[in-house]
Amino acid sequence: MHPLLALALVVVAGIGVTRLSRPQLRPPAWLHDIVATGAPFLLLGLAVGPGLGVLDAPGLRVLTPLLTLGIGWAGALFGARLEWRMVRRISLRTWIVGATLAVPVLLTTAALALILARGFPSLAQSWGHPSLPVALAVGGALTTAASHGGRLGRRNALLDTAFGTAAVALALAVYQPQFAVRSLMLTLIGGALLGGLFVGAARWLLIHEPGDAVIATFAVILAGSGFSYAARLSPFVVCGLATAVFMSFAPPLVRHAVAGALTRWEHTFYAVLLIVAGALLGPISPWVVVAAPALALVRLSVRWVTVRFGLDQVDPVWRSLPFAPPREFAHSAVRQGASAVALAAGFDLVRGAPGAVMVTILLSVMAAEALATRTPLTASPRQAEVS
Repeated sequence: MHPLLALALVVVAGIGVTRLSRPQLRPPAWLHDIVATGAPFLLLGLAVGPGLGVLDAPGLRVLTPLLTLGIGWAGALFGARLEWRMVRRISLRTWIVGATLAVPVLLTTAALALILARGFPSLAQSWGHPSLPVALAVGGALTTAASHGGRLGRRNALLDTAFGTAAVALALAVYQPQFAVRSLMLTLIGGALLGGLFVGAARWLLIHEPGDAVIATFAVILAGSGFSYAARLSPFVVCGLATAVFMSFAPPLVRHAVAGALTRWEHTFYAVLLIVAGALLGPISPWVVVAAPALALVRLSVRWVTVRFGLDQVDPVWRSLPFAPPREFAHSAVRQGASAVALAAGFDLVRGAPGAVMVTILLSVMAAEALATRTPLTASPRQAEVS
């Protein structure tokens, strides 16, 4: 198949499946949860790639930059939440509370991933070597949380994802220590320059209407993804940093247009990411199917324990709350969105791995969705909320 035809096929499939996944008739709750994780998109990629052989080797090679673009788009969605006007309002006490909740999850899941890699050689072979950066990347991806619920839940998810992103960036530095400083400098410079160019265009040059802002957003994320792919950097981090810069300093009209564009195309690019990842996926160990729910269960248990027995030791304010904080925090932190899968996919992309870490995280996200709806530890919180 011609590479351009393969590219068009995947884009059309991504757009079409996202439209079909939102029918007028209400599907069963369990089916909606499965579709929300993105697993059907990965299976579609497996079908058109390794399964049916619709995409040949040249077609698969040309799809790799599209995978990078999907990862960059997920990073841009996260970066849009790091607007400086919002981040500067987060107090030191809140950062300490966020670290109290996120770091135990990060360390425990990373330790379990390391134990599993050393206990099952076929799993370690699928994940790739060395095991330490892989375990750190798995723990970082599992630390992230989707932005659900009220203001308290969204802020907590933002802190979780920030700690998880930092852990994955550290994992990439550990994986290639000889290029750690270079990668860090290129990431910071590339993200800042792209964001600065967007701000300059928004204030003085080209962007005068919301439609122009949407086109510029596509251009910045495309440039950031291409730069990351060429320099072997994390597209999630580079595009997230660029988006945080221009969302912090661009005019209000432009910021609103960018936020709307990022949200409208979120599901489409997530679907494209998973379809391409499925088409590029190589053989993986069956132990991945066992490791993923184990990691999800440990993640949930550690989060609940830290909230139930450790939060009031760090911040005595929680002792006087009129509602149970464990449910508020556990509910907001169990569900995971595209950030976790995109971080893992970016880690695999930089290493040139077949995607076993990404599949592990995706299966863990599916297990977390099941646990979120069926365990009393994550029951929906009460309406009361702390500002």
